[in-house]
Amino acid sequence: MTDSIFALGGIALLAVLAALIGVRPLRRAVISKPLFASYRKVLPQMSDTERDALEAGTVWWEGELFRGKPDWQKLHAYPQPKLTADEQAFMDNEVEEACRLVDDWKVTHELYDLPNAAWRYIKDKGFLGMIIPKKYGGLEFSAYAHSQIVTKLSTRSSALSVSVMVPNSLGPAELLLHYGTEEQKNHYLPRLAKGIEVPAFALTSPWAGSDAASIPDAGVVCKGMYQGREVLGMRVSFDKRYITLAPVCTVFGLAFHLYDPDGLLGGEKHVGITCALVPYDHPGVDTGRRHFPLNAMFMNGPVRGTDVFMPLDFIIGGPKKAGQGWRMLMECLAAGRSISLPSSNTGMAQMTARAVGGYARVRSQFKMAVGKFEGVEEALTRIGAYTYMMDATRTMTAGAIDLGEKPSVVSAIAKYHVTERARQVVNDGMDVVGGKGICLGPSNFIGRAYQQIPIGITVEGANILTRSLIIFGQGAIRCHPFLLAEMQAAQNEDTKQGLVDFDKALWGHVAFTIRNGLRALWLGMTGSHFVAVNVDTAPEMKRYYQQMTRFSAAFAFLSDISLLVLGGSVKRREKLSARLGDILSQMYLISCTLKRYEVEGRVKEDAPLAHWAIWDSMYKAQEAMDGVIANFPNRFIGSFLYRSIFPWGHPYVVPSDHVGHKVAKTLIAPSATRDRLTAECYLPKVETEAVGAIELALLATLEAEPIEAKIREAEKAGRFENNPRANVRDIATVAAECGIITTAEAEVMRRRNHLRDIVVRVDDFPFDFNVATANKPATSRQAA
Repeated sequence: MTDSIFALGGIALLAVLAALIGVRPLRRAVISKPLFASYRKVLPQMSDTERDALEAGTVWWEGELFRGKPDWQKLHAYPQPKLTADEQAFMDNEVEEACRLVDDWKVTHELYDLPNAAWRYIKDKGFLGMIIPKKYGGLEFSAYAHSQIVTKLSTRSSALSVSVMVPNSLGPAELLLHYGTEEQKNHYLPRLAKGIEVPAFALTSPWAGSDAASIPDAGVVCKGMYQGREVLGMRVSFDKRYITLAPVCTVFGLAFHLYDPDGLLGGEKHVGITCALVPYDHPGVDTGRRHFPLNAMFMNGPVRGTDVFMPLDFIIGGPKKAGQGWRMLMECLAAGRSISLPSSNTGMAQMTARAVGGYARVRSQFKMAVGKFEGVEEALTRIGAYTYMMDATRTMTAGAIDLGEKPSVVSAIAKYHVTERARQVVNDGMDVVGGKGICLGPSNFIGRAYQQIPIGITVEGANILTRSLIIFGQGAIRCHPFLLAEMQAAQNEDTKQGLVDFDKALWGHVAFTIRNGLRALWLGMTGSHFVAVNVDTAPEMKRYYQQMTRFSAAFAFLSDISLLVLGGSVKRREKLSARLGDILSQMYLISCTLKRYEVEGRVKEDAPLAHWAIWDSMYKAQEAMDGVIANFPNRFIGSFLYRSIFPWGHPYVVPSDHVGHKVAKTLIAPSATRDRLTAECYLPKVETEAVGAIELALLATLEAEPIEAKIREAEKAGRFENNPRANVRDIATVAAECGIITTAEAEVMRRRNHLRDIVVRVDDFPFDFNVATANKPATSRQAA
């Protein structure tokens, strides 16, 4: 009897809860209203700069990954970026010639700048105006073409690529196109397109680096003299550093806080962050000095000025755009960040894969090519697979810009993970090359890249900050289907409408969390084997789509529980936020890799590159989930999350050595796969160039390997016993003298040995590196 009463009571309670939730007015009054009131109290007030940063840009594929059930048809429907005939011709001719004009050793060690011929060429051929429309004299290239060009230039010289990259990224041209007055556009854009003007953009302050909104640079609205007459303007003081192209710029964008204490503009006294366009020779402006960023000789330096008077017409967009600078910067940031560093670092990785792979076949130790040692294979595998994934990410992200997107979260993911993988790729390349890599000189093809890797890690949002604050911090609010709607409802000044909107978003959020929790558990229990993939895909890749759906559900559930339990403190728990961002990032990288494999025609020979990269990312995503759960402040909830997401334990392991072996083999022998992997590399064809020598030596090595096998057999048979010349360097010559190989074969070996010796050569210099003076002895012996 008692059990029946309790059962009836339970049923009645469930009925009441169902009624409360199901009947919207009742639910709103009893549950949502008090939650709405509490939420309004605890929700921190958002500053204008935070709101601008949050609302800038668009949500793209990353929104699908947040849903818990990605629509793979959307991924496959994105068009493959392609070059137009004009863009391809520019790549094949102008870009090739620009690369030829630059010798990176001379740039970094002798000239400390690009040669004059290269500067003239990139200005005359429109490299500085790729994003400017044709009606202003620009090339009007696509974002993908911009990315392709920067990638190729980066395989030759960082000074060359950065000098082209910056004018086409966040800066005067981009800001003028979106916000400039017609007068500003008509004056500046044709001059920028033709290289008559060289632009820079001055944002970073010594006292506000990553926290750019806190710049102390300020201007005050006042009257002053300009070109012989009194005008309304601004008196601005500024101290900027790290400004690329500043030492050679003719005009620069300037970000500063504008104040109007006398109400001359008729509005707020603190007008807000403002962007102005300032000629380099304007009275009071100080440019020309340089920084020295790790031997990278792109122009970079400070911009300073004290009480510099400038008319209001200098403001980009004119006086009506005063105070809108931060929003302008945030809205334009995604495009530049999606292209610049992902492209330049992918170019660096492509060249590393090409040159180090060739070197590892040419260079031998213990009578075997070093690239065939398993330890070296491990490094080559990472180089190849990471380069494949980096290029996939670069291409898909640039394609988003051409679709009209401004993907703020995706651009942060691409910037962070492409530069971090580039760091690993170049480090691995240095390990393979060994002593040759650490001795700088014209024969060293990787040393400068190794030096300059931290630059990409640091600029356009330091990687530590990007990972710990931006990717998930911004992604959760922008990409979550309900979170932003809840925040906007709570901040609605019309509380009645705010409650209606909050109620709708809240219960949609509750249902969303429950669905993803149940889906994560089900997919964990079944290993995602029964997931229906709603798109035609390569059979060898189908399981990844299923596993990615599992990751998406688990990530959405883990994110919601984290936000529910930790609330606003998630922002302060940067380690947890970073790990949640890592999960989202790895899913995006995998998506790009799957997309690449699909659009490139499902080439089976390329599959090992995709397989290894995807398994590596899945394992990293699993590690990130472990990191969140293991450090969850509530251990009971942490245990619940683990059992929900990994009911049978960890399913993902490190990529297999068998697949890694296939990837490494791809790098050390010519093939169509290797050519696709390094398609944007500038490849000189002469032995006097370090990379050209490797290309020629690789072909010569492959031709010589059968002949070398004959010599090894003769050596085993004792044909060279007690011959002191039968050493690793001269044994081919001895074999020819003994008749073991023919004259033609001896010539093949001689050619191989000649090229091999060029490849393994290390540069040396005079004792004083040619900097001795009359008061300084040329050698330490003379000093003694």
